Amino acid sequence: MSDVAIIDYGMGNLRSVAKAIEHVAPGKRVAVTSDPAVVAAAARVVFPGQGAMPDCMRELDLRGLRDVVKAAAASKPFLGICIGQQMLFEHSEEGNVPGLGILPGGVVRFPDAKMVAADGSRLKVPHMGWNEVCQRKPHPMWEGIPDNERFYFVHSYFVAPADAALVAAESDYGTRFTSAVARANIFAVQFHPEKSAQAGLKMLANFISWAP
Repeated sequence: MSDVAIIDYGMGNLRSVAKAIEHVAPGKRVAVTSDPAVVAAAARVVFPGQGAMPDCMRELDLRGLRDVVKAAAASKPFLGICIGQQMLFEHSEEGNVPGLGILPGGVVRFPDAKMVAADGSRLKVPHMGWNEVCQRKPHPMWEGIPDNERFYFVHSYFVAPADAALVAAESDYGTRFTSAVARANIFAVQFHPEKSAQAGLKMLANFISWAP
């Protein structure tokens, strides 16, 4: 049995996530896997991803991973990253596709009319680079991470939770958007902790020790 299963549905470079977790958790058994049985048996699960939402949902289903992802999100420490956060919600504007429906709300695109910086210049979409993350509620995943710490983002869409109690952090990029959500055993982020230097490594270390 793996200590950590990183779900591989063919979207994104998952080795960087695995290497970061192996760095903060030496001795832990980390499996990058598309095998539902391995995911089901793991003690905790990471659900990352990159790419377009329609492609991600299709590839997840082609590999028979939908049910095991939903089961893991209901029963064990679960970390969603980037598209892995967005897929937890009910619907995405990207491709007008349904998500997994684990969390209430949708996924929306950065509004073009608000993509203006303080100096009047246009902000580019995708939002790419370092940005501050404002913590909205205490959580063990924030332990040792200062409020307004900077994390690395690459995205054109973001989650819009239907329940404000889900919001664990917000960030600003032309508009205020949700950059982390939390409920029970689920913690999910829009940014990439594996690309976010020491703050990101600290978050991954927190995930390894988190006991929801």
